[in-house]
Amino acid sequence: QIERERERERERERQAVVWGLQTVQGSQDQGKMAKKMPYVVGYNWVKKKDLPWNKDKLLRNVDLEGLRWRIVDAKGLVLGRLASHLSKLLQGKDKPTYDPSKDKGDVVVVVNAKDIELTGRKFDEKVYKWHTGYPGGLKQRTVREQWERDPTEILRKAVSGMLPKNNLRKARNRKLKIFPGPEHTFVGSKYENVEFVPYELPERTIRMTKKVEFLDHGKMPEGFQPLNREWYEKMCRLYKIANPYPKQVGDVSSDGKL
Repeated sequence: QIERERERERERERQAVVWGLQTVQGSQDQGKMAKKMPYVVGYNWVKKKDLPWNKDKLLRNVDLEGLRWRIVDAKGLVLGRLASHLSKLLQGKDKPTYDPSKDKGDVVVVVNAKDIELTGRKFDEKVYKWHTGYPGGLKQRTVREQWERDPTEILRKAVSGMLPKNNLRKARNRKLKIFPGPEHTFVGSKYENVEFVPYELPERTIRMTKKVEFLDHGKMPEGFQPLNREWYEKMCRLYKIANPYPKQVGDVSSDGKL
């Protein structure tokens, strides 16, 4: 039994030299492998990320052959509109070679995720709900509470909900990397050959559901100012008319007061 244990120890030392793993120095058992989390059968003293075929990978469990790295700045963008565009990039719908049965979408890196916007009062009224599986285990959390915990999870949930519910959903979610600030972690010599292609959302078009009568008051006397300036400027933008009454210092406000 003792001889068998010694043989196993010598085999572990030989494997440590082969894989280039560090040994415990200064301990009583010289050459004994440091304790590792068991991940792979047959190499249960090695972490999965320390295996030679995983050290040089840019993204784990992602086949990057033929894929682009798209970078998106989420600052000031509406959550739902941004998520719909990101889901198309992850599925590869922007390519002429799109195939719904294959995962050929690009890698998407999103920065400034904490600066996304929500329309209306969704920031306080939209609620995420889930159940723990135990009696009375219904939990809920508002967008504001989730934003204080992890702002990247808001965008991740929105994009994941817009992806098709099939076997490719998990693989597509792996290619979505979201960062709350303006910087990402894909820097250094390991990623020096990676070319980040910026992606900008097309200009937002406002569709009017009802025609509103609006007249151009360009022929009004000099010094005339609209009473409700906000409404007037909005109508000028929708009808694509230059505002003939730019805002001035000391001008009247929407309620008619100085």
